[in-house]
This record gives sequence, structure tokens and C-alpha cells, in this order.
Amino acid sequence: MPTPEQMEAAVHAYVAAFAAGDPEQAVAIFAEDAVVEDPIGTPPKVGRAAIREFYQASMATGAKLVLDGPVRVATDHAAFAFHVLLHFDGKDMEIHVIDTFAFDGNGKVREMKAYFGPGNMIAG
Repeated sequence: MPTPEQMEAAVHAYVAAFAAGDPEQAVAIFAEDAVVEDPIGTPPKVGRAAIREFYQASMATGAKLVLDGPVRVATDHAAFAFHVLLHFDGKDMEIHVIDTFAFDGNGKVREMKAYFGPGNMIAG
């Protein structure tokens, strides 16, 4: 099982990947067969190729993540609140999100879920 420090480091690497605009850095935290559901209720992105494509598109908006408090870890899970600053559909936006990561035994993210909806999106 991953340590709390490993899980927290994965979250910070994820945030740093967006700061750098580097989808490969984001993909590196995921297991080969990982599943990303972002946001909840959308079709899951399964495997690194699909996850890479998703993050390439996300980062093309200029999205930057800002943590809104500490990372919470328990057993093999991490949860973190943050907001995203991005430019989408011709306007600046801010989206308030909670993500959860579930980790495998090697410390890679096996499942990511993003929780937000229209009420969490603010046009700038």
C-alpha cells in the first residue's frame, strides 16, 4: 500500500503537471489500466492513451490548478479540493472541484474521479 507521503506527492505532481502544461507529467502518476471519470457521470477514460488525450485537451485550455487546502489521505485513497482557472469557449472560467485518487499497490493512481457540476463553474 502506498504511504501517505507518496499519495500526497502524486497530488502535488498532478498540480505541477498543469502548471507546466505537461500532459506526460500528469499521465505518469497513473497505472497503465487506470480509469478517469472527469467529471462524474461522463464516459470514463480507460488506460493511459485515453487519459493522455483527455489531459492534452484539458491543458490546451490553459487550465491551472490551485489547491484549496490540504490533501486528505486514508488507506489507499486521497481527496483534494481545488479550483481550476482556464479559458474555455471564449471566456475565462473558474471551476471548483473535489478530486479523489485511488492508488494501487505500486503507488500509481488506478482511479480518479472529479466532482463538480454547472453550479461550480463561474464565468470570469
